[in-house]
Amino acid sequence: MTPIDPLGNTPPVWALRLGYAGLIPFVLGAALVRLVDPALVPFTMLALAGYAATVASFIGGIHWGLAMRDTAHKRLFPYVWGTIPSVLSSIAVIMAPWAGLVVLGLLLAVCYAVDRQLYVHYHLQGWLPLRFRLTLVASLSCMVGAYDM
Repeated sequence: MTPIDPLGNTPPVWALRLGYAGLIPFVLGAALVRLVDPALVPFTMLALAGYAATVASFIGGIHWGLAMRDTAHKRLFPYVWGTIPSVLSSIAVIMAPWAGLVVLGLLLAVCYAVDRQLYVHYHLQGWLPLRFRLTLVASLSCMVGAYDM
C-alpha cells in the first residue's frame, strides 16, 4: 500500500499510471512516422505535433492553477510562464512538421527545466522524477518523429 503524503509532494499511483499512459501517443506517433506509407508521414507528424502541443499547453496551465492557490505570494511569473507553452505550441503546429516537432521537443524540455525551479517553491519536488521521465520520452519521441531518415 502506498503511504499517504499529506503535502501532496509525491504522485499517487493513479497519477503515475496516467502519466505513463500519456506517453503512448508520443511513442506510437514517433513509430508511425517510420512505419506508415510515405504519403501519410506529414499527417502522422502533424498528429504527433498536435498531441505534443496539447501536452505542453497542459503543463503550462498547471502553473496558473498553482499560482492561483498560492495566496501568500502574488507573483506574475507563474502566470506569464503558464501562457508561453501554449503560444509556442500554437506556432510549432503551423511550422513545417519536422521543424515544429523539434520546437515542441525542446519546449517540453524547457518546461521541465522551469518546473525544476518552480515546483520547489510549491513543495512539489517529489513530482520531478516523474516529470523527468515523462519529459525524456516525450521530447525524444518528438525528435525521433522529426528526424528525416
